[in-house]
Amino acid sequence: MGDYRLPISVKGVLLDASDRICLLKNERNQWELPGGRLERGESPEQALVREIREELGIQVLISHLLDTWIFEVLPGKEVLIVTYRCYWDGEGQIERSEEHEALEWFSLDDLKGIEFPDGYQKAVQKSLDR
Repeated sequence: MGDYRLPISVKGVLLDASDRICLLKNERNQWELPGGRLERGESPEQALVREIREELGIQVLISHLLDTWIFEVLPGKEVLIVTYRCYWDGEGQIERSEEHEALEWFSLDDLKGIEFPDGYQKAVQKSLDR
């Protein structure tokens, strides 16, 4: 079977007071949750806090694990996605980094009309199931 290794990407479901989800548009013109690669020596939670600070300029609190799934980002290129529910303490201002093309807040209904992977959709749904 050989070595089967996957990069790990930690993503956050960040909702506002109206239960709208914060999404970023990547270089492949797809909407995604904020977050990114796990670096050596970091816990998934530490990676997510760091990535969101880099991408949105804010500090978040990590609540709980929502889901894990394998995503084929490009043909033959898979990534293990780990999603967490997270909360913003309201301090500072959300600002998109140069890493992404756009930042928008979407309602659950809005998600049906955009390019958004099923695995992310499932994590958002789980975060809203109270």
